[in-house]
Parts: sequence; structure tokens; C-alpha cells
Amino acid sequence: MTSPITVVGEALIDIVVPNGGEPVEHVGGSPANVAVGLARLGHATRLATHIGADARGRRIADLMRAEGVDLAAGSTSATRTPTAVAHLDADGVATYDFDLDWQLDAAAVSAASTGHLHTGSIAGTLLPGADAVWELVRSTRDRATISYDPNARPSLMGSPEAARPVIERLIRLADVVKASDEDVRWLYPGRPLPQVLADWAAMGPSVCAVTQGGQEAVVLAAGELQRFPTLPAAVVDTVGAGDSFMSGLISGLLDAGLLGEAAARERLRFADWPQLNAAISRALACAAITVSRAGANPPTRAELTIDA
Repeated sequence: MTSPITVVGEALIDIVVPNGGEPVEHVGGSPANVAVGLARLGHATRLATHIGADARGRRIADLMRAEGVDLAAGSTSATRTPTAVAHLDADGVATYDFDLDWQLDAAAVSAASTGHLHTGSIAGTLLPGADAVWELVRSTRDRATISYDPNARPSLMGSPEAARPVIERLIRLADVVKASDEDVRWLYPGRPLPQVLADWAAMGPSVCAVTQGGQEAVVLAAGELQRFPTLPAAVVDTVGAGDSFMSGLISGLLDAGLLGEAAARERLRFADWPQLNAAISRALACAAITVSRAGANPPTRAELTIDA
């Protein structure tokens, strides 16, 4: 078992509206999805979030408990549990409308035992909680590794010009950054993807990855850009696919000893591709399984047939 992981960010109810179908509710939120994905892959995981004590909040708390994810102190203090209505098009691709308030009591989130901290999405940009997230990441970095997924939500993040400096201040603190091609196009319109990855790497992260839906994933690490084809999958929907890729990538890097303590930062920085390939392969496998079933439903370690 690796050092405990703390995931910081929103948990919510995804109300999935299929193309021409009836709405179905799933527990979601990018950080919550990553936390569940990591727990299913065998990692001790805690989630610091902001949900209510209402029925939807209890559903989230019950699921986290069932998945073995601990909720950090203060996570159930919201006046209502956030929701995101996910409208699916004919190809199963989701667009979102949110009802969400994000706050974080950073003082209640003791990261003393954390070996790795992950955050992302709305939690890193939506005030008032975003400033507390940044401070928690900054103060934790001297004893833990950091991963970050911007997971851009334009309807909540304002203009790209407003969101970029907020997102980039977290990129500067991260060891691993993962985004989607949609995130990149929105944040840096017209800028070539390899240039964006190079710019991010220059800010500090050792591994910078971009997923492109059913197309190849692009990863800049060890001073080299590599492209990885996605695995074949019968797509039901894409909800949670990027989060599953993120949890698979973190899991693989943890198992390789390249994340999980501050001392791993240098090991990751000087890792070579043979060390990195297994983690990226795990990320791709996790994403392929997730898109093959409804909602954000990442695989277990047993489904990936990974040795414990």
C-alpha cells in the first residue's frame, strides 16, 4: 500500500440526460471520480469536498464509504449538495450545466499523513474555495507530490483570460498535469498542443499529458513528446473517462515509486520512458473500461489484472 492520498475538490450529483432518453443520476465531480478510481485501484484515499447533509449528499457520503474513500473533516457542511446536468449528444459526449457552491476549510484538512495530493477542475478556480485549495497545495508540497487536472468548465470559470493565471498557479506547483484537448483549446486558442505541453513543463511539472477523446493521448515527459493510441472500446458515454485516466496515471506512478512522498519528486523528474510507460498504459486501460459503461464508473485493480 502506498502512502495515503488526499484528493481535494468537488463531489456532486451528475444528472445525465441521454440523447432522447430519461435523466439518470450518478455520483460525480471530477475530484470525487478520481478518488473513487484510486480507491478501486487499491490506494488509501481521502476526499476533502463540500456537500450537504441532504439526500443527495448522503448518497455521495454512502458511496464514498462503500468505496473505501474517507471524507475529510468539514466535507458535509454545505447548505445543499451540488449538481451538474450532463447533456449527452448522439456520440455520448457530455456538456454540463452546474448548480454548485465550492468552499474549503483548509485548516480542517490535515495533510500531515498525505504522500500525494490531487486536485483539479472547479475546485481550483471557483471562489471562495479556490484560494484555500491553492494554499493547501502550496503548504503540502514540501512533504508530498502533487497532481492537477484543470478540467475546464467555461460556464463556471469565466473567460480563458481570467482562468489561465488561476490555473497556471496550480500547474507551477504540480508534478503531474493532465488535461483534455478541449481544455487546451479553450485555455490557449490557436496554440499548438505540443507548445502548450512545453510551456507547462517549463513551469515545473515533470509529466504533462493531454487526452483527446477517442484519439491518441499526448504526453511530454523525460524531455520527449510521446503519443499513445487509445485502446478499443464500445463507447456508452464519456462521463468520467478523463478522471479515470487521471486515477490510472497517478496509480501507475505511485506503484512505480515516482509519486507518494516529497523524495519521489526527483525520481519522477529523472524517470525514463520504460518507467513511465506502464503508468500511461494503466491510464489508457482505465479510460477504455470507463467509456464502455454508463456514468463515471472506473475499474477495479482486479479488472485491470494488475498484480497487487
